[in-house]
Amino acid sequence: MARKKSGSHAGSASTPAALVLAREGIEFTPHGYEHDPAVTDFGGEAAAKLGVDPARIYKTLLAEVDGSLAVGIVPVGQRLDLKALAAALGGKKALLADPVLAERRTGYIVGGISPIGQKTAHPTVLDASAESHPTVFISGGRRGLDIELAPADLRRVTRAIVAAIARR
Repeated sequence: MARKKSGSHAGSASTPAALVLAREGIEFTPHGYEHDPAVTDFGGEAAAKLGVDPARIYKTLLAEVDGSLAVGIVPVGQRLDLKALAAALGGKKALLADPVLAERRTGYIVGGISPIGQKTAHPTVLDASAESHPTVFISGGRRGLDIELAPADLRRVTRAIVAAIARR
């Protein structure tokens, strides 16, 4: 992966997520593709169009844990285990956040919510399965843009804790 610097981003990769990664000196590779507006399985679409194993593509979900927002990052082919997310954060109960609230608090639209560069920082949990891959793909901050980076760098930039929070 090439190290991207803030001045070298083409317009398509100049999202808050890409800008944060560049500012932090984190190596990443942007991968753009033509998003089909009729598709609502954003992760499945990314895997197919980028030719990447879906196990390496991670989705970003917002949940309310004991009344406060938190981020869960899990493989696109799996579901967020809300009980496991709550437990990882020392909470008792978690519910998926309303999509309108998620958009407002992150500054991104559903299907393009990146765990990086959100308007408001939230406690973040990365599923432990990410550790088994040399690189993973996350939303780059818009539909049709994924960012590939090392799981350790994703953990560092989001200040994520790692826990088993995905289920089939």
